[in-house]
Amino acid sequence: MRTETMFQELKRYVRFSEEDARLLRNFRPRASPHFLRIAVGFYDRIREHDAAHDVFTGEEQIQRLQRSLVRWMDRVCSGPHDETYYQETEKIGRIHVKVGLPQRYMFAAMALIRVELERIASETMGDGAAACREAINRALDLELAIMLESYRDHFVERLQQRERLERAEIDRTLRRTEHRYVNAVELARVIIVGVDREGCIRLFNREAERVTDLGREEVIGKPFVDVLLPEGVRDDQGAVFAAAVAGTVATAELDSAVQTRAGKVRDVRWQLACAKGQDDDIVLFAVGRDTTDENALAARMRQAEKLAAVGTMAAGLAHEIRNPLNGAQLHITFLERGLKRSGADADQLEAVGVVGEEIKRLGTLVSEFLDFARPHPLTLEPTSIKALCARAAQLVRPAAEKANVEIHLQLPTNDLMPDLDKSKIEQVLLNLLQNAVEALEPTGGGSVQVRARRRPRLAVIEVEDDGPGLSSPDAPIFDPFFSTKPSGTGLGLAIVHRIVTDHGGTIDVDSHPGRTLFRVTLPLRIASAEEAEAMSERG
Repeated sequence: MRTETMFQELKRYVRFSEEDARLLRNFRPRASPHFLRIAVGFYDRIREHDAAHDVFTGEEQIQRLQRSLVRWMDRVCSGPHDETYYQETEKIGRIHVKVGLPQRYMFAAMALIRVELERIASETMGDGAAACREAINRALDLELAIMLESYRDHFVERLQQRERLERAEIDRTLRRTEHRYVNAVELARVIIVGVDREGCIRLFNREAERVTDLGREEVIGKPFVDVLLPEGVRDDQGAVFAAAVAGTVATAELDSAVQTRAGKVRDVRWQLACAKGQDDDIVLFAVGRDTTDENALAARMRQAEKLAAVGTMAAGLAHEIRNPLNGAQLHITFLERGLKRSGADADQLEAVGVVGEEIKRLGTLVSEFLDFARPHPLTLEPTSIKALCARAAQLVRPAAEKANVEIHLQLPTNDLMPDLDKSKIEQVLLNLLQNAVEALEPTGGGSVQVRARRRPRLAVIEVEDDGPGLSSPDAPIFDPFFSTKPSGTGLGLAIVHRIVTDHGGTIDVDSHPGRTLFRVTLPLRIASAEEAEAMSERG
């Protein structure tokens, strides 16, 4: 008797037939032009939710997943719906489990795709629309059932691992460990990790689970260095850790980091303390405090204090210089007219002209001083990020074309409308774009990418060029009077930094040869239900 495979059983259960496969193949040419739009809209929806967005390591991964989603929709429609098809879908489910995507978002995602495909079928399939919609539903039910098997297998594996760990503990050790967890470890708002003589994790408290998003049943028995330390610091900091495990040092402090399930890095200040004893297999306690937000806040405060001090000096200096400059400019104009009337030679007139131009340049610098020292109050109103980016690119494009630089826009399908001072954020974008074009001009040209996207509660704008990069990745480019340009005042990026921070946002830079990326993040107010409904009706 022939044994029925799981996939065959599932197809029989949802009543998926060869007729359904034929309908989907006929539907594919009509649906495929919409696949990319559906994929972009799908991941735009994910950006609105912390728990779903946090599983991704960055925008490049999201772009790859969008392309994978397009290929998946094409495969659902084209088939063939055989055992190879089943294995591919099962692989997708395992990837969802691996990156830690909460199961509820898989159901919501499938519902979103289902609605879009049904709508396309209704609009394009004529009399066969009803049968095609049924085929779509059966195919997506089949996909969902296969992916759920991956989650079930993962949960079973975790439960079995937890059960094996529990069985391995004798009653006396278990009672002592539970007492220690409840009274000293689980209630602490610090990361506490206990390590055995081999450097493997034997204790992993609740705060450690929260910071890393890793369950203790996933890390118990695995090497501390491999599980928690980012790859780039394992050699140097792993040596300090190994010395502490060996007892070479009784205590040690270590400013390091931990990597989360999603591959992100959090700053952690560790205190390592030896705890060798006869009755416990834990020989080292690593107590860590997550300092990521604290470090970022301290850096912003230092920058703000530095800008405030320089701004105060600049304001006083600008007032003292402006009046003498105006007087000098008047006398230079008077002298130039007199020289022309008296028939002075060209060298004398050129010398006077040079002095006049330098005075004008000093006047421009004084005006920038005042803009930096006394920023005007913000006039906030809902502002279209798409329109801002498009306008800034349009204004810079003539200079870019002259320098053989191409400007490309990557803007979201759904517009972002944060409360901004429109003219000031436009000034930020113009400054960043002009800097990018000027960086590329000596190299003979290149390209500049302007991207905008949404994160949970944030609007993100990126300006990236493929130029030579900064001379040093640690250059204080946001400090006043620091400039990489021979004729720069060093106030452009300082003013940009102040505008962004005045909006409650942040700006950072990532630069190396061949790539410089400025990233601006701005707070995005969450609309109320009434506002969202009104915007939907207007749209």
